[in-house]
Amino acid sequence: MPKVAIISKPQKPELEFILSELVDWLKGHGFTPILEPDSASYIGMSRQAVDRSQMASHEPVLVICLGGDGTLLSAARAFALTTTPILAINLGSLGFLTEVPMADLYQTLDAWMEGTAVIGTRRLMHTQLFRHGEMVQEWEALNDVVLSKGAIARMGEFAIELDGQFVARFRADGVIVSTPTGSTAYNLAANGPILTPNVDAMILSAICPHLLTIRPIVFPGDTEVVVVVDVVPQEMYLTVDGQEAVQLALDDRIVCRRSSREVRLLGLRPNGFFNVLRSKLHWGER
Repeated sequence: MPKVAIISKPQKPELEFILSELVDWLKGHGFTPILEPDSASYIGMSRQAVDRSQMASHEPVLVICLGGDGTLLSAARAFALTTTPILAINLGSLGFLTEVPMADLYQTLDAWMEGTAVIGTRRLMHTQLFRHGEMVQEWEALNDVVLSKGAIARMGEFAIELDGQFVARFRADGVIVSTPTGSTAYNLAANGPILTPNVDAMILSAICPHLLTIRPIVFPGDTEVVVVVDVVPQEMYLTVDGQEAVQLALDDRIVCRRSSREVRLLGLRPNGFFNVLRSKLHWGER
């Protein structure tokens, strides 16, 4: 039988009922559910649990993600090298990415089985960390990569290059390189622009820059952006999608470019992006 992966947010008591019902529904419709440890623990299936990093190797036909945006970001990285669609059900408070409410779960599953569900694609961003001229780590990010200082309240200094051309050098608390999907995340809090998910672009925003003239930059999606750490204020970290972090060193080069990979998000109806802006941010209201 085809497999369906289930990934859940931990510490959500209501998942005991939701998961039990969902597993029964999947089995009744001819699917084999595979659950990662957090999900399996809610319904006594811990012995059959599959580690999240290994779920893609089971080749599920669908991923059901129950939680908030953080849970979806984790699922997107786990399935970044696949074309498996993800149905993200919002159990969080805001949920810019998890657009489907719990009430629409089974209606959306029915639409997926009938081939009438909407599938939106979100391009990932490929990021590489170079140290002493060698690439030491790389990631696929759905939202953003952030360079930010640690506990000490001192600014860093950064140099920016776009396609090999020097752009600027400035002092700031940090730098955000964001995809259109991530434009409503940390980028928005840093007064960056909102981009619709289908725009072929990326955004670079400084966090609290020490120059009034430094403003967010929107550049074409096929641009290679390089951020060089010129001054390290005690501690500086590179964070990927708010979940994976590595400490940076002087002269580290962070290279970001459009990935060849994308995430496929399953929905019941189009225009979910603007629905979220209106309902969550009260966008356009007076």
